Amino acid sequence: MKITNLRIIIDKREMKSGIPDLLRKVGVKVELKNLPIGDYIVAPETVIERKTIRDLISSIFDGRLFDQCNRLKAHFEHPVILMEGNLDEIDEFAENPLVFYGALSTIVTDFKIPIIPTPTASDTAKLLISMSSRQNVVKGPFLKKIRKSVDLQRQQLIVLSSLPGVGEKLAIRMLQRFGSPTKTLNASYTELAKITGLGKSRALKIRKLLDSKSKHLKKQNQKTLHDI
Repeated sequence: MKITNLRIIIDKREMKSGIPDLLRKVGVKVELKNLPIGDYIVAPETVIERKTIRDLISSIFDGRLFDQCNRLKAHFEHPVILMEGNLDEIDEFAENPLVFYGALSTIVTDFKIPIIPTPTASDTAKLLISMSSRQNVVKGPFLKKIRKSVDLQRQQLIVLSSLPGVGEKLAIRMLQRFGSPTKTLNASYTELAKITGLGKSRALKIRKLLDSKSKHLKKQNQKTLHDI
């Protein structure tokens, strides 16, 4: 079945996903651009950030995801995060699944950005078509002139907000007490627990996250020793 009169703007980096080709096959007009924010613009003010399970986990633990959420919210009225893949992989790739789900909760409750799961690229294409079909075809999606965020203070809050159980208010209190993200991350369990609203339980989770050895580093070290 061919679909006509639908147009979706897609970031060029999405070509390797195969989704643009799937959309073309059913008649969707695809426009490839270098998008500064998001991966798919399906309608005015509606932008989709597509992430595989592995990329989503990686972006949570390196702090990229909350920065992306801030920029999506700052420039689009209706941002959506699309989570593509097998949800069973979460336990395989995430060292601490509770941190992963905590980050998703932050996105939904604090950023007010919906998260939609799709099992495969084919299902993602169908969802994009559905979302594009709901809008006024005459208006269509459009590009925006978007400047890259250079707000240092905002970026500091984003880094600290990626910690388990830490929202923007607690991140501000951390900076007020310690002065910088580096000093905050180096603070002891006792010092963290003294922050109003944080408490011993979350302070312990933060130190555990920061102090635990990475499985990736362990594998790398083992390989190096083996090679020697």
